[in-house]
Amino acid sequence: MIGKSMDLTRSKEELFRRLRRDISDERVLDAMWRVPREMFVTAMNYAYAYDDRPLPIGGGQTISQPFIVALMTQALELDDESKVLELGTGSGYQTAILAELAGQVFTVERLPNLSKSAETILKNIGYRNISFHIASDMLGWLDDAPYDAILVTAAAPKIPQTLVDQLKIAGRLVIPVGSRWEQTLLSVVKHDKETQIKQLTSCRFVPLIGEDAWTSDA
Repeated sequence: MIGKSMDLTRSKEELFRRLRRDISDERVLDAMWRVPREMFVTAMNYAYAYDDRPLPIGGGQTISQPFIVALMTQALELDDESKVLELGTGSGYQTAILAELAGQVFTVERLPNLSKSAETILKNIGYRNISFHIASDMLGWLDDAPYDAILVTAAAPKIPQTLVDQLKIAGRLVIPVGSRWEQTLLSVVKHDKETQIKQLTSCRFVPLIGEDAWTSDA
């Protein structure tokens, strides 16, 4: 067990050496260092917890590549008073990082078993600033809108106006947009009469299901 722990520590240190080449926000890196990614992966993938790649978590879902998690989180420009909406709780790993950086996190998941599993892990770790919800057909979570930032961990065919409408003015939306197989990660800043869009990187996510996105997994 000690040997496995040492191997995991070395993997984690190497991962963060690589992340620092492209990620400049030390608050994001510090938050990611504090979150134990090994708690969010399956037992069979424990040894690979700090590989810089996505890993399966069941139900056709994945825990995202650490570099993509860092890039998306950095683009949100959070502070400790930020109110954040996350679409796609998944394993809860990204949720934990948001909770480290923001004042309030509202996270929405389509699959109840994933939501419950993530809630159990996150509460056991000690996070108390996260609200968990099951997704409806309408994207987002209107009850607590507007938000300072929205992060989407699934891909849409276009920028959903439904989500832009749930942002505060000057709020940020980070979302993968493209086909079901390949997307571009976008940062969207909401202004009074327009949105400012910046391309961050190419990526590949599972499809975002709901009105104003894809209608099914198929």
